[in-house]
Amino acid sequence: MCSRVLASVAVALLAGGCMGSRAAPDMPASGTARERLAALALRQVAFGSVSLIPVRFEHARISGPFEDAGRTLYCVSAHMKGRTFDKPEKPKIVVRADGTVLTVIEDDEVCTGHRTVPFPELEALGNRAG
Repeated sequence: MCSRVLASVAVALLAGGCMGSRAAPDMPASGTARERLAALALRQVAFGSVSLIPVRFEHARISGPFEDAGRTLYCVSAHMKGRTFDKPEKPKIVVRADGTVLTVIEDDEVCTGHRTVPFPELEALGNRAG
């Protein structure tokens, strides 16, 4: 009996059907570049894509597009609450845009010194998915 219950719980968790888990939004085929960037950010582990606990986003910010060594980059950050009980997390990613293809790269230092602006698309999409 116990193993059957555990197996049911495991299947439900894998399917994302319980305990407040949220499925990361699909990358929209169309839409604004900012909407596509928000969807990509929410598919990243740092932004809670695999969290079993619902998360909330506040103070989301974006900088870019800006050029760095021939690359077009965006920096996305937010305050995320929910996964930790003591303080909010501050996830950040760097996204490279190559035409319509968006990819996450490892290069946090390129974000230093770039002006950020509010990113309500991330907050709206992330808080709706939760």
